[in-house]
Amino acid sequence: MLTLPVFVLAMGSHMGLHNWIHNTLGDSLNGLIQFVLTSLVLIFPGRRFFAIGIPALMRRAPEMNSLVALGSLAAWGYSTLVVFAGGLLPENSRHLYFEAAAVIVTLILLGRFLEARAKGRTGAAVQHLMGLQVKTARRLNADGSTDDINVDQLRSGDTLIIRPGERIPADGEVSDGESSVDESMLTGEPVPVTKTAGMEVTGGTVNGQGALTVKVTHTGKETRLAQIINMVEQAQAAKLPIQSAVDKVTAVFVPAVMAAAALTFIIWLISGPQPALSFALINAVAVLIIACPCAMGLATPTSIMVGTGRGAELGILFHKGQALQTLNNSKVIAFDKTGTLTLGKPVVTDIVTEVGTDTTADAGNGHSADDILRWAAAAERQSEHPLAAAIVQAAEDKNLPPGSVADVQIKAGIGLQAKVDGHDIAIGGDALLQSLNIDVSAMQKTSEALAAEGKTRLFVVLDNQPAAIIAVADPVRDSARQAIHTLQQQGIKTAMITGDNQRTADAIAQQLGIDDVVAGVLPDGKVDALQTLRERYGEVAFVGDGLNDAPALADADVGIAVGSGTDVAMEAADVVLMNADLNSVPRAQALSHAVLRNIHQNLFWAFGYNVLLIPLAAGVLYPFFGLLLSPMIAAGAMAMSSVFVLGNALRLKRLHFD
Repeated sequence: MLTLPVFVLAMGSHMGLHNWIHNTLGDSLNGLIQFVLTSLVLIFPGRRFFAIGIPALMRRAPEMNSLVALGSLAAWGYSTLVVFAGGLLPENSRHLYFEAAAVIVTLILLGRFLEARAKGRTGAAVQHLMGLQVKTARRLNADGSTDDINVDQLRSGDTLIIRPGERIPADGEVSDGESSVDESMLTGEPVPVTKTAGMEVTGGTVNGQGALTVKVTHTGKETRLAQIINMVEQAQAAKLPIQSAVDKVTAVFVPAVMAAAALTFIIWLISGPQPALSFALINAVAVLIIACPCAMGLATPTSIMVGTGRGAELGILFHKGQALQTLNNSKVIAFDKTGTLTLGKPVVTDIVTEVGTDTTADAGNGHSADDILRWAAAAERQSEHPLAAAIVQAAEDKNLPPGSVADVQIKAGIGLQAKVDGHDIAIGGDALLQSLNIDVSAMQKTSEALAAEGKTRLFVVLDNQPAAIIAVADPVRDSARQAIHTLQQQGIKTAMITGDNQRTADAIAQQLGIDDVVAGVLPDGKVDALQTLRERYGEVAFVGDGLNDAPALADADVGIAVGSGTDVAMEAADVVLMNADLNSVPRAQALSHAVLRNIHQNLFWAFGYNVLLIPLAAGVLYPFFGLLLSPMIAAGAMAMSSVFVLGNALRLKRLHFD
């Protein structure tokens, strides 16, 4: 608001307004207005450059703020001299450069604002994690009564009653009861884990259908959830800003420019034409103005903003602008399995009867595979287990009518038994077969083949005879194979880190062609796995979707969250994929490479442009051709440098990826 009038008044002669300004305001009032407005720009929004840059000069450690302060102060100081003591200068040198000072400050601040917009929030992930902490707990007293108390009052050794569907308040050990507990917040696996007496439970996990009595072992900051929160906080705090090429070059560039301006002033003062002081001052100011890092200040943030904007159009959100540079440097990209490489939802993949997989052929006991699926689904409708839901969904997809169900018996961790349409049916794993003394040796080869593919096998026993194997698996995303292949073509190593068992993990990795596999790890184990990969390959990126991935997403050099995942994962990540298409991962890497290349081009131009024109501003051509680069032309050249940088950054909007 303050700079625009200054710019219009200063550039009026180029906009056809010179006569109007001269006749309406007059040169004196015009100069006074520009002085007041520019002074306000420097005193208020621009004061941060002087507050940082001048002390840096005093410490003999000048940096970007120092150069902005010197350039704007030189332009303002020279113009102020023209307004209030113009008689001290030659008539043909009485030009105002207030707009250069105001525009310098305005554009640099604009660049910093855009850069700040590219940075993400760091506290939201921790807030989401804290939201999982239970506020109250039901404590069992020695006399058999119960009290609802605040979790802060819990002590190790307390006994808690956990009702079905409740979130467990603290880490502990089951002393009585049996239930399935959803531990997906820890492992990312959708299948609940059966808990019986003597087994550990974790605060923040969700109890299933059974009631549990739990003896508290860890409370407060010692719980696993609290440790996850702490890991996220530490990892985020440890992420230091990446030192850009601008800062490195500026450490040399700024003192060099100041030395060049001082040398210019001295040479012209000693050997220049009369009035020597005026010529010396004009050329020294021209050097400072043309070297002012307006384009340098815009080079990085404009490329980041255009690049991140293009990424958003492609469904790739960068929470932190620095992730663009880090992702470009990543040597290995590690993936979570469940919900990332896979859909995160179990589905029926195979129904193998004693006579094969044909759904119309007679199976054991003279029934078709469709009949077996229909009866199994009817029985499993009574269960809330994710594997049961997969069987029910498979029957619904085939429009199979439900059967008549009675006498359902659910055995936690084993399976279920029921009577469907007059048939006794039992569905479960190896433990169920052992409890019923059923021999399935005839189907053992098929069972082992399905297990080798990483599939969960559910045996169906009909009227006390083995009838079929229903295989359930978490299917791989359609885009996973192509994404892994593209990354490897880009020279990126790939890895998978999962809480699932080694056999399933190896099967998925072999199917996708992944280079490294780490299986059976909890959240802290994922962080350790990332450190191992970092030591082996270099900078590492991690792709995940669940709460259990939050520490790894925060600890990785770049955390990439799949958009279909949890809010915590997306807040902890540096990059969020707005869809579940894993091809967005190599696209993000390619976008990162393009943005970094664009930034390097901008910096090369910004520095190179100034380096080439500084000698002209210093007057090296005057002895040979009588040519001087006045501060007015220097300010215009500086503006053109900024226009070039902006134009080059805008080319990123046209990026396309196959």
